[in-house]
Amino acid sequence: MGKFKHAIIVSVLILVTSAGLYFLFDWMFTLPEPASSQAVPIDNLFQAHFITMAVLFAMIMVIMIYSVVVFRRRPDDEADGPHVHGHTGLEIAWTIIPTIVVVGFGVYGLILFREVTADQPDEMVVSVTGRQWSWAFEYPEADVRSARLVLPVDQPVLLELHSEDVLHSFWVPEFRVKQDLVPGSVKELRITPTEIGSYRLRCAEICGTSHSDMLADVEVVSRADFEQFLIDSAFRYSDLTPEERGEQFYVELTCNGCHSLDGSPMAGPTWQGIYLRQEALDDGTVVTADEAYIRHSILEPNAQIVQGFNPNVMPQNFGDRITELEAQILASEGAEIDVIADLIAFMQTLNQ
Repeated sequence: MGKFKHAIIVSVLILVTSAGLYFLFDWMFTLPEPASSQAVPIDNLFQAHFITMAVLFAMIMVIMIYSVVVFRRRPDDEADGPHVHGHTGLEIAWTIIPTIVVVGFGVYGLILFREVTADQPDEMVVSVTGRQWSWAFEYPEADVRSARLVLPVDQPVLLELHSEDVLHSFWVPEFRVKQDLVPGSVKELRITPTEIGSYRLRCAEICGTSHSDMLADVEVVSRADFEQFLIDSAFRYSDLTPEERGEQFYVELTCNGCHSLDGSPMAGPTWQGIYLRQEALDDGTVVTADEAYIRHSILEPNAQIVQGFNPNVMPQNFGDRITELEAQILASEGAEIDVIADLIAFMQTLNQ
């Protein structure tokens, strides 16, 4: 009867402790509100882990502490304790049961992985480009490019992820899913947003000096608002003024990843008041940031480094990217555009 009493007490203590630990874990590791259909099964997996961790920790600690307190040697007890040589059934149990649990979680995880990566009907394709240190988004079906990711609610989305330089990682915590971007290959990530709202895209892979600034706005909107976004975002470069094109190129070429417009420090000099500004270089000379200097700095970014900034930060292929963009505009609109001249025209407006 004594053994039965101890077993009941220990079982009750394990249940109570497990419940307390579960609520503690759930509070300590609070997740942001889920905003995609993929988040639901992933959150269920989190909860299963919390329950398992709570039960295992409670079993170990309750049995250990209970044994130390209840079966401790009394001050007047000089007798030897019972000699225990092992318990075959217990040893088999604590080998087989954890194995089943581990294998079970592996199977559960595989089923969940197949579920969140499965093809969805009527998927909308969005091309995502990551580069040091900004994001760019393209909607191929609508021929729209944007610096923010706008998605219609309840619409299955296939993200085709590209990296132009180093490893990056696409992560919106509310969507739960995450995918690395690998240079030279196209990775896929599927999301079905379920909650209208504003979110934040982060790079979850350390990718260089301004890794922490590699952010982008994500907006989940109604289908009507999404259609309006596509209409508002569709334009012809040739219909814009040079200043307006320059502002568009500032985002599209991801200059905003390194150069602020408000004077705040980033990986590169701010563009606020940059045109005709006197710049001290790391070789001790001073130059005027005129059109020739700016064009040279874009095409050969390591030739003249401004004091206080590191070389090899700006990608070396901007000339190729600009040439490619100009060729695309010429092919689609029949208009010859000087991208750098438009960027300089935009910079001049920042002196006002």
